[in-house]
Amino acid sequence: MSRFTLFQKVIETGSFTAAAEAMGYTQSAVSQAVRSLEEETGMVLLERNKTGIRLTKDGEALFPYIEEAASSENRFNRKVHEMQGLANAVIRIGTFTSISRNELPQYMKEFQERYPEVSFVLDQGEYTGIASWIREGRIDFGFIHGEAVDRLPHEDLYEDRMMAVLPEKHPLSRKKTVSLEELSEEPFILLDEGQYSTVLHAFEKAGITLNPRYRIYDDYTILEMIRQNLGVSLLFERVVQGFDEGVVLKPVKPAVNRTVALAYRSRETLPYAASLFVRFILAKYGKR
Repeated sequence: MSRFTLFQKVIETGSFTAAAEAMGYTQSAVSQAVRSLEEETGMVLLERNKTGIRLTKDGEALFPYIEEAASSENRFNRKVHEMQGLANAVIRIGTFTSISRNELPQYMKEFQERYPEVSFVLDQGEYTGIASWIREGRIDFGFIHGEAVDRLPHEDLYEDRMMAVLPEKHPLSRKKTVSLEELSEEPFILLDEGQYSTVLHAFEKAGITLNPRYRIYDDYTILEMIRQNLGVSLLFERVVQGFDEGVVLKPVKPAVNRTVALAYRSRETLPYAASLFVRFILAKYGKR
Protein backbone atom coordinates (compact mmCIF):
# COMPACT_ATOMS: atom_id res chain seq x y z
CA MET A 1 0.00 0.00 0.00
CA SER A 2 1.44 3.40 -0.94
CA ARG A 3 1.96 6.39 1.33
CA PHE A 4 -0.62 8.29 -0.74
CA THR A 5 -3.39 5.79 -0.05
CA LEU A 6 -2.55 5.59 3.64
CA PHE A 7 -2.43 9.39 3.93
CA GLN A 8 -5.79 9.63 2.19
CA LYS A 9 -7.27 7.08 4.62
CA VAL A 10 -5.98 9.05 7.64
CA ILE A 11 -7.79 12.17 6.42
CA GLU A 12 -10.90 10.15 5.58
CA THR A 13 -11.11 8.53 9.04
CA GLY A 14 -9.65 11.45 11.01
CA SER A 15 -7.44 9.11 13.00
CA PHE A 16 -4.20 7.15 12.64
CA THR A 17 -5.73 4.33 14.66
CA ALA A 18 -8.89 4.14 12.56
CA ALA A 19 -6.88 4.30 9.34
CA ALA A 20 -4.61 1.50 10.52
CA GLU A 21 -7.59 -0.71 11.43
CA ALA A 22 -9.31 -0.03 8.11
CA MET A 23 -6.22 -0.83 6.06
CA GLY A 24 -4.96 -3.77 8.14
CA TYR A 25 -1.76 -2.00 9.22
CA THR A 26 -0.28 -1.13 12.57
CA GLN A 27 -0.63 2.43 13.78
CA SER A 28 3.14 2.88 13.71
CA ALA A 29 3.26 1.80 10.06
CA VAL A 30 0.63 4.41 9.13
CA SER A 31 2.48 7.08 11.10
CA GLN A 32 5.72 6.15 9.35
CA ALA A 33 4.06 6.44 5.92
CA VAL A 34 2.80 9.95 6.71
CA ARG A 35 6.16 10.95 8.15
CA SER A 36 7.93 9.62 5.05
CA LEU A 37 5.69 11.73 2.82
CA GLU A 38 6.36 14.83 4.91
CA GLU A 39 10.11 14.19 4.80
CA GLU A 40 10.00 13.79 1.03
CA THR A 41 8.10 17.05 0.51
CA GLY A 42 9.92 18.92 3.26
CA MET A 43 6.56 20.14 4.55
CA VAL A 44 4.33 19.51 7.54
CA LEU A 45 1.10 18.17 6.05
CA LEU A 46 -0.92 17.30 9.16
CA GLU A 47 -1.67 19.03 12.43
CA ARG A 48 -2.40 16.85 15.44
CA ASN A 49 -4.43 18.31 18.35
CA LYS A 50 -6.89 17.21 21.01
CA THR A 51 -9.81 17.12 18.56
CA GLY A 52 -7.99 14.96 16.05
CA ILE A 53 -6.13 15.56 12.81
CA ARG A 54 -6.46 18.23 10.16
CA LEU A 55 -4.55 19.29 7.07
CA THR A 56 -2.12 22.17 7.26
CA LYS A 57 -2.22 24.86 4.57
CA ASP A 58 0.50 22.98 2.70
CA GLY A 59 -1.42 19.75 3.22
CA GLU A 60 -4.58 21.31 1.79
CA ALA A 61 -2.65 22.47 -1.27
CA LEU A 62 -1.15 19.01 -1.90
CA PHE A 63 -4.13 16.86 -0.91
CA PRO A 64 -5.86 16.90 -4.35
CA TYR A 65 -2.65 15.55 -5.88
CA ILE A 66 -2.31 12.96 -3.12
CA GLU A 67 -5.85 11.81 -3.88
CA GLU A 68 -5.06 11.62 -7.58
CA ALA A 69 -1.92 9.55 -6.91
CA ALA A 70 -3.84 7.22 -4.60
CA SER A 71 -6.59 6.80 -7.21
CA SER A 72 -4.05 6.01 -9.95
CA GLU A 73 -2.40 3.44 -7.72
CA ASN A 74 -5.73 1.79 -6.97
CA ARG A 75 -6.60 1.59 -10.68
CA PHE A 76 -3.19 0.11 -11.38
CA ASN A 77 -3.63 -2.52 -8.66
CA ARG A 78 -7.11 -3.41 -9.89
CA LYS A 79 -5.78 -3.93 -13.42
CA VAL A 80 -2.95 -6.12 -12.17
CA HIS A 81 -5.39 -8.22 -10.16
CA GLU A 82 -7.69 -8.44 -13.17
CA MET A 83 -4.84 -9.64 -15.38
CA GLN A 84 -3.68 -12.11 -12.77
CA GLY A 85 -7.21 -13.45 -12.67
CA LEU A 86 -7.09 -13.54 -16.49
CA ALA A 87 -10.39 -11.69 -16.82
CA ASN A 88 -11.16 -11.03 -20.51
CA ALA A 89 -7.78 -12.43 -21.55
CA VAL A 90 -7.47 -13.82 -25.10
CA ILE A 91 -4.77 -16.39 -25.86
CA ARG A 92 -3.84 -16.65 -29.56
CA ILE A 93 -2.29 -19.91 -30.69
CA GLY A 94 -0.93 -21.23 -33.98
CA THR A 95 -1.61 -24.93 -34.43
CA PHE A 96 -1.93 -27.79 -36.89
CA THR A 97 -4.28 -30.74 -37.16
CA SER A 98 -2.81 -33.36 -34.84
CA ILE A 99 -2.47 -30.84 -32.01
CA SER A 100 -5.86 -29.17 -32.44
CA ARG A 101 -7.58 -32.55 -32.77
CA ASN A 102 -5.90 -34.31 -29.85
CA GLU A 103 -4.13 -32.59 -26.95
CA LEU A 104 -5.10 -28.94 -27.28
CA PRO A 105 -8.88 -29.12 -26.63
CA GLN A 106 -8.29 -31.01 -23.38
CA TYR A 107 -5.61 -28.52 -22.28
CA MET A 108 -7.94 -25.61 -23.03
CA LYS A 109 -10.74 -27.22 -21.05
CA GLU A 110 -8.54 -27.83 -18.00
CA PHE A 111 -7.11 -24.31 -18.15
CA GLN A 112 -10.55 -22.73 -18.39
CA GLU A 113 -11.64 -24.69 -15.33
CA ARG A 114 -9.03 -22.66 -13.44
CA TYR A 115 -9.56 -19.42 -15.35
CA PRO A 116 -13.12 -19.47 -16.73
CA GLU A 117 -12.97 -15.99 -18.28
CA VAL A 118 -10.08 -16.82 -20.61
CA SER A 119 -10.89 -17.22 -24.31
CA PHE A 120 -8.82 -18.71 -27.12
CA VAL A 121 -8.23 -17.94 -30.79
CA LEU A 122 -6.73 -20.82 -32.80
CA ASP A 123 -5.11 -20.15 -36.17
CA GLN A 124 -4.62 -23.32 -38.19
CA GLY A 125 -1.53 -23.35 -40.39
CA GLU A 126 1.71 -25.04 -41.36
CA TYR A 127 5.11 -24.86 -39.69
CA THR A 128 6.72 -21.93 -41.47
CA GLY A 129 3.46 -19.97 -41.59
CA ILE A 130 3.00 -20.40 -37.85
CA ALA A 131 6.58 -19.27 -37.30
CA SER A 132 5.90 -16.12 -39.34
CA TRP A 133 2.77 -15.38 -37.29
CA ILE A 134 4.85 -15.65 -34.11
CA ARG A 135 7.47 -13.23 -35.43
CA GLU A 136 4.80 -10.78 -36.58
CA GLY A 137 2.99 -10.91 -33.22
CA ARG A 138 -0.22 -12.20 -34.80
CA ILE A 139 -0.23 -15.08 -32.30
CA ASP A 140 1.26 -15.42 -28.82
CA PHE A 141 2.86 -18.81 -29.45
CA GLY A 142 2.48 -21.79 -31.71
CA PHE A 143 3.13 -25.47 -32.25
CA ILE A 144 5.75 -26.24 -34.87
CA HIS A 145 8.00 -28.97 -36.23
CA GLY A 146 11.26 -28.42 -34.37
CA GLU A 147 13.43 -29.31 -37.37
CA ALA A 148 11.44 -27.10 -39.73
CA VAL A 149 11.76 -23.95 -37.62
CA ASP A 150 15.07 -23.83 -35.76
CA ARG A 151 15.56 -20.08 -35.35
CA LEU A 152 12.75 -19.42 -32.91
CA PRO A 153 13.01 -20.15 -29.19
CA HIS A 154 11.13 -23.39 -28.68
CA GLU A 155 10.64 -26.36 -26.38
CA ASP A 156 10.47 -29.87 -27.85
CA LEU A 157 7.40 -31.74 -26.57
CA TYR A 158 7.26 -35.19 -28.18
CA GLU A 159 7.97 -37.27 -31.28
CA ASP A 160 5.05 -37.83 -33.65
CA ARG A 161 5.52 -40.77 -36.02
CA MET A 162 4.07 -41.23 -39.49
CA MET A 163 2.29 -44.36 -40.63
CA ALA A 164 1.80 -45.76 -44.10
CA VAL A 165 -1.91 -45.47 -44.92
CA LEU A 166 -3.18 -47.96 -47.50
CA PRO A 167 -6.48 -49.07 -49.04
CA GLU A 168 -7.89 -52.12 -47.28
CA LYS A 169 -7.22 -54.55 -50.11
CA HIS A 170 -3.88 -53.11 -51.19
CA PRO A 171 -1.11 -55.75 -51.61
CA LEU A 172 1.13 -53.88 -49.15
CA SER A 173 -1.55 -54.11 -46.45
CA ARG A 174 -0.54 -57.75 -45.85
CA LYS A 175 2.99 -56.76 -44.80
CA LYS A 176 4.06 -56.05 -41.21
CA THR A 177 6.04 -52.99 -42.24
CA VAL A 178 6.22 -50.97 -45.45
CA SER A 179 9.38 -49.44 -46.85
CA LEU A 180 9.71 -45.96 -48.29
CA GLU A 181 10.87 -47.50 -51.55
CA GLU A 182 7.69 -49.56 -51.81
CA LEU A 183 5.57 -46.48 -51.18
CA SER A 184 7.45 -44.51 -53.83
CA GLU A 185 6.33 -47.04 -56.46
CA GLU A 186 2.64 -46.43 -55.71
CA PRO A 187 0.35 -43.49 -56.62
CA PHE A 188 1.34 -41.31 -53.71
CA ILE A 189 -0.87 -38.70 -52.02
CA LEU A 190 1.43 -36.15 -50.39
CA LEU A 191 0.35 -34.30 -47.27
CA ASP A 192 1.08 -30.64 -48.01
CA GLU A 193 2.90 -29.33 -44.92
CA GLY A 194 3.98 -26.04 -46.50
CA GLN A 195 7.57 -25.07 -47.18
CA TYR A 196 8.97 -27.91 -45.07
CA SER A 197 7.73 -31.42 -45.85
CA THR A 198 8.49 -34.17 -43.34
CA VAL A 199 7.64 -36.74 -46.02
CA LEU A 200 9.82 -35.31 -48.79
CA HIS A 201 12.68 -34.80 -46.35
CA ALA A 202 12.46 -38.47 -45.30
CA PHE A 203 12.51 -39.73 -48.90
CA GLU A 204 15.37 -37.41 -49.78
CA LYS A 205 17.35 -38.56 -46.74
CA ALA A 206 16.82 -42.17 -47.84
CA GLY A 207 18.04 -41.34 -51.35
CA ILE A 208 14.66 -42.14 -52.90
CA THR A 209 12.93 -39.99 -55.50
CA LEU A 210 9.24 -39.43 -54.80
CA ASN A 211 6.91 -38.15 -57.50
CA PRO A 212 3.57 -37.65 -55.76
CA ARG A 213 0.47 -37.91 -57.91
CA TYR A 214 -1.52 -35.68 -55.57
CA ARG A 215 -0.61 -32.95 -53.11
CA ILE A 216 -3.37 -32.33 -50.53
CA TYR A 217 -3.44 -30.01 -47.50
CA ASP A 218 -6.24 -31.70 -45.54
CA ASP A 219 -5.45 -35.00 -43.78
CA TYR A 220 -9.05 -36.21 -43.85
CA THR A 221 -9.40 -35.58 -47.57
CA ILE A 222 -6.37 -37.83 -48.02
CA LEU A 223 -8.00 -40.55 -45.91
CA GLU A 224 -11.13 -40.47 -48.07
CA MET A 225 -9.05 -40.60 -51.26
CA ILE A 226 -7.27 -43.69 -49.92
CA ARG A 227 -10.64 -45.29 -49.12
CA GLN A 228 -11.54 -44.68 -52.78
CA ASN A 229 -8.34 -46.52 -53.80
CA LEU A 230 -6.78 -43.42 -55.37
CA GLY A 231 -3.38 -44.01 -53.79
CA VAL A 232 -1.32 -44.43 -50.63
CA SER A 233 0.12 -41.93 -48.21
CA LEU A 234 2.09 -41.21 -45.07
CA LEU A 235 0.10 -39.53 -42.30
CA PHE A 236 0.81 -38.76 -38.67
CA GLU A 237 -0.44 -41.45 -36.34
CA ARG A 238 -2.18 -39.00 -33.98
CA VAL A 239 -4.19 -37.58 -36.88
CA VAL A 240 -5.58 -40.89 -38.11
CA GLN A 241 -6.35 -42.38 -34.69
CA GLY A 242 -10.09 -42.95 -34.59
CA PHE A 243 -10.48 -42.19 -38.31
CA ASP A 244 -8.89 -45.33 -39.73
CA GLU A 245 -12.08 -47.10 -40.81
CA GLY A 246 -11.73 -48.31 -44.40
CA VAL A 247 -7.92 -47.95 -44.47
CA VAL A 248 -4.96 -49.95 -43.19
CA LEU A 249 -2.11 -48.46 -41.12
CA LYS A 250 1.39 -49.92 -41.26
CA PRO A 251 4.68 -48.91 -39.64
CA VAL A 252 7.27 -47.50 -42.03
CA LYS A 253 10.94 -48.33 -42.41
CA PRO A 254 13.01 -46.33 -41.97
CA ALA A 255 10.81 -44.58 -39.42
CA VAL A 256 9.51 -41.11 -40.30
CA ASN A 257 8.99 -38.78 -37.34
CA ARG A 258 8.61 -35.11 -36.52
CA THR A 259 9.48 -33.31 -33.32
CA VAL A 260 6.45 -31.37 -32.12
CA ALA A 261 7.60 -28.23 -30.32
CA LEU A 262 6.14 -25.14 -28.68
CA ALA A 263 7.59 -21.89 -30.04
CA TYR A 264 7.35 -18.21 -29.12
CA ARG A 265 9.15 -14.99 -29.95
CA SER A 266 10.29 -14.48 -26.36
CA ARG A 267 9.23 -16.33 -23.23
CA GLU A 268 9.87 -13.21 -21.16
CA THR A 269 7.56 -10.95 -23.16
CA LEU A 270 4.60 -13.30 -23.53
CA PRO A 271 1.30 -11.79 -22.35
CA TYR A 272 0.52 -12.92 -18.81
CA ALA A 273 -2.31 -15.28 -19.77
CA ALA A 274 -0.32 -16.84 -22.63
CA SER A 275 2.70 -17.27 -20.35
CA LEU A 276 0.57 -19.13 -17.81
CA PHE A 277 -0.87 -21.39 -20.51
CA VAL A 278 2.60 -22.12 -21.92
CA ARG A 279 3.78 -23.17 -18.45
CA PHE A 280 0.61 -25.26 -18.08
CA ILE A 281 1.31 -27.09 -21.38
CA LEU A 282 5.01 -27.61 -20.68
CA ALA A 283 4.16 -29.12 -17.31
CA LYS A 284 2.12 -31.77 -19.14
CA TYR A 285 5.37 -32.97 -20.72
CA GLY A 286 7.47 -32.71 -17.57
CA LYS A 287 9.07 -29.43 -18.65
CA ARG A 288 9.22 -25.96 -17.09
